[in-house]
This record gives sequence, structure tokens and C-alpha cells, in this order.
Amino acid sequence: MKIKIAVLSLLAGLFFLSSAHGYTKEEVEKRGRLLCGVSTGAPGFSMVDTDGKWTGLDIDICRAVATAVLGDSEQVDFLPLAENESFVALLSGEVDLLSKHSIWTFTPDVALGVNFVGVSYYDGQGLLVSTDLSVESIKELRKVRICNPVGSVFEENLIDHFKLQDTEYKLVPYDTVDLAIKGFEQNSCDVVSMQQSQLYGIRMGLASPDSGVVLPGVISREPLSPVVRQGDDVWFNIVKWALYSMINGEELGVSSSNIEEIKISNRLNIKKFFTQGGAAMKGLGLQDDWAGQVIKQVGNYGEIFEKNFGPGSPVHIERGLNKLWKDGGLQYAPPIR
Repeated sequence: MKIKIAVLSLLAGLFFLSSAHGYTKEEVEKRGRLLCGVSTGAPGFSMVDTDGKWTGLDIDICRAVATAVLGDSEQVDFLPLAENESFVALLSGEVDLLSKHSIWTFTPDVALGVNFVGVSYYDGQGLLVSTDLSVESIKELRKVRICNPVGSVFEENLIDHFKLQDTEYKLVPYDTVDLAIKGFEQNSCDVVSMQQSQLYGIRMGLASPDSGVVLPGVISREPLSPVVRQGDDVWFNIVKWALYSMINGEELGVSSSNIEEIKISNRLNIKKFFTQGGAAMKGLGLQDDWAGQVIKQVGNYGEIFEKNFGPGSPVHIERGLNKLWKDGGLQYAPPIR
């Protein structure tokens, strides 16, 4: 507990120092590069491919912001950050933006000098279980051994869930997540539990992927969001609407493949998309065609989800809650008007 308080105090102190970074857009333009903090490796979200190029949903969000501000999706430097250093890097000005597995929860939202800009991925705590258990749903679990990294933020959710379901469980402690996964591979325990989106990547990395299965369903809400420093509303709005432009683009049917023909449409909502609020957007200091360029260079939300998680991707995650609202999901952006 004392360690957590000390960390929060450090980050709170960095918030006051970060006030010197109140004009992030101007700094990015002067530098000619966006500095984006990403995870050290999460399949589908941020990975380096065989050609040495960064790929993933979080990477595409960074590219969208670079397109909006600099006009070029390639003008980004990616800085891989461990979980315990990401907020420090943001608040100290080492990066302009965090686009990684940052879960939007109460504590960082109110205790740190940061703003979560919008939900980029609706996640939840899931379970990777041994195929030896021969179960197809979380509710079928009756007696399990949990590979539990000491101090895991997911431990409380898991204990509460198993108590509620009257499931007999045993915590098998490990010092790190990597050791817990190794214990799972060695059959020292039956379950690994964390963000479901990460479990698909963990399963891929097992010596024998068929030895584990990610069960359908989740036991908690874990919304993921890009993060910026507080105190710079212009930058906050730019990053927020770069994300929302991709979501609105999908809803309106604007894609990288049809953008040239659809932008001359007489539909009023299409015209509004390409002007992005007219005079209201002038305050952000972006080029008139910035939203169209985001779609053209990066893609709409559906395109980047399909590319990074679809059947042709290594992870192949069902879209689920991340479908658009009109398709039965939770994903939608504030309208452009």
C-alpha cells in the first residue's frame, strides 16, 4: 500500500511539471514527429512484424493522430513502455500520447494528471484455461488452480467471481506474469486470468497453443483508451477526434477504398464528416481535409479492427462488444454536428 501511495505521489508531482507541455500540438509540429508510447508487445495491439514495422490497433491510433497533425501517418516514433513506466513517461513529456493497454479506471482518472480520450477497445477480464478441464464456459468451472502473479490487479475480480459462482479455487502464486504463464504450461495450475484481448496473444505464445483455450465471456469491464496529459485541451480534442473520426467513418460507410468517390456525395452527414464541424474545428489548427486523410492513410475503425484482429490476423478475435452500436455492439462516437 505504501508503494502504491509513493507511486501516486510521484506521478502527481510529475503532473505539475507537465504543465510546461501545454502546447503539445506545436511541439509535435516543430519536431516533425509524434512520440507515441505503446506496449512492449501485445499481438493485435502493438507488435513489430518481420519487416521491422510496428503494427496493431494501438499503432494505428498513433498513426491517425500523426495524420491529423502532420499530414503523414508515418511521422511517428514508437516508444515501447512497461506498465510501471507508461504514466511517468507521459507526464514527464517523454511521449506525447499513450496508446497501449491503458485501462480506464477511477484511480488514474482522478488521481493522476491525465485524460482518457475515449474507448478504443471494449475489453474485459477473461480466462485462459487448460483444455484438460474440458469446459466450454466460465460457469462450468468447479475446481481450479489459478496461476496468480503476486499483486495482480485482476486477483480481486477473480476471487469475487469464483465465490459468487461457488467455485472451489486455489491461488498458486508467481512473482511475475511470465512465470505464471510458465507454470500454466507446466500444468502447475489450470487458469490464467487477465484482459481477454491479451490472453489470445498469450495462448499463441504457448509451446503448445492447443493446450489452452480462451473461454468466451468476461467477468469484468476493462475499457481501453488512449491517454494524454491534462492541461492541454487542444491536444486532448485532437487525439479524441482522431479516434472518433475512424469510428464515425465506419458508421457513415467512409473507407480507405471508397473515400475518393464518397467524398463528393451529396449526403449532408458525409459533407459534415469531411468538414468536421467547420468553424469549430478551426480552433484545433488542423488542415480542412484531416479527417479524410485519416481514413485514406489509416482506415476507418472497422478496417483497422479487421486488419489487426480479423480472420486473416494471427490472433483472430471476434469483434463482439467492439461492433458498432447499430450492429449490436457498444462502439460509437459522438456525432459530427
